[in-house]
Amino acid sequence: MDFLFEYGLFLLKAATFVVVVFAIFAIIRGGGKGAAQPGELKITNLTEAFKDTISTMESHLYDDAAMKLREKEEKKADKAKAKEEKSKAKELANSGDLDTSRKPQLFVIDFNGSIDAREVGAMREEITAILAVAKEGDEVLVRLESGGGMVHAYGLASSQLDRVKKAGVKLTISVDKVAASGGYMMACVADKIIAAPFAIVGSIGVIAQLPNFNKLLKKNDIEFEQLTAGEFKRTLTMFGENTDKAREKFQEELEQTHGLFKDFIADHRPDLELTKVATGEHWFGNQALPLGLIDEVGTSDDFLMAACKEDRDILKIQYTARKKLMDKVFDSSSEAVDRLLLKWVARGQRPIV
Repeated sequence: MDFLFEYGLFLLKAATFVVVVFAIFAIIRGGGKGAAQPGELKITNLTEAFKDTISTMESHLYDDAAMKLREKEEKKADKAKAKEEKSKAKELANSGDLDTSRKPQLFVIDFNGSIDAREVGAMREEITAILAVAKEGDEVLVRLESGGGMVHAYGLASSQLDRVKKAGVKLTISVDKVAASGGYMMACVADKIIAAPFAIVGSIGVIAQLPNFNKLLKKNDIEFEQLTAGEFKRTLTMFGENTDKAREKFQEELEQTHGLFKDFIADHRPDLELTKVATGEHWFGNQALPLGLIDEVGTSDDFLMAACKEDRDILKIQYTARKKLMDKVFDSSSEAVDRLLLKWVARGQRPIV
């Protein structure tokens, strides 16, 4: 029995040693000098994926003879189209003109927002790439999912979307699950908002909450000191004794932020009756339509399928940053916290904005 105990203790020590060595190696590697590695821009042709899906389904619905006949007709049509394009290119080459025309594109990007909207970094790169090649008639679809978060972070995310509008490119935002609070701040920038029947939108309000441990500290004879320069450098605190004046100032700041939030929405959706919708409440898609919070009830899948049937080229743009090991560990921890916060949201709590 003693042998098993000692052997188990040895294994525990060995495992602890390995973990410590690995952690030290990771910190040294993560803290090395040099700029972060650039990310990768991935482009996926959703039109081709849609056509492949149709082809796969039809192969199970029709017999071999019908499929061969259709394949023969498609090859004939493709050959004729290629011949026409080659002839046109030859004519332009002879005339000295360069044909830069192309049919309108639909660019698709996904934004699944966390509390601190850290995904805005990737979205910035995606939008920059799109605007570098966008032409008249192009459109951007953002599949948005966010329950909101930090005011400054979602303000920046909204500003990134506004770049699309300022460039004269049509912007459509589709909400399949939730675009509330800061998420709706982003959505309202769009030319058109589409939401699924039970997607959550709205929650135009501001909230801040924090625990106060002052009584617990006093009970255990623990003193807390906080030094500031400037009367309102710090208002409410977690460890000190909060005053009515501090509460009033903090509430005033919340009201100011709410006012800025409402002004932002009024600029982008002037027909909204803000006194009715800027109460902090949220609505489902079917309820949001008559209130003017959205423009159409539907899913992103419906929108993309309709675009594919219009023979539009649909390109999904995805930027992935290359991360160091410690960044990956930190991001995993942050995602765990976000999941916990989203559970609180589901129970009636709301993020900051």
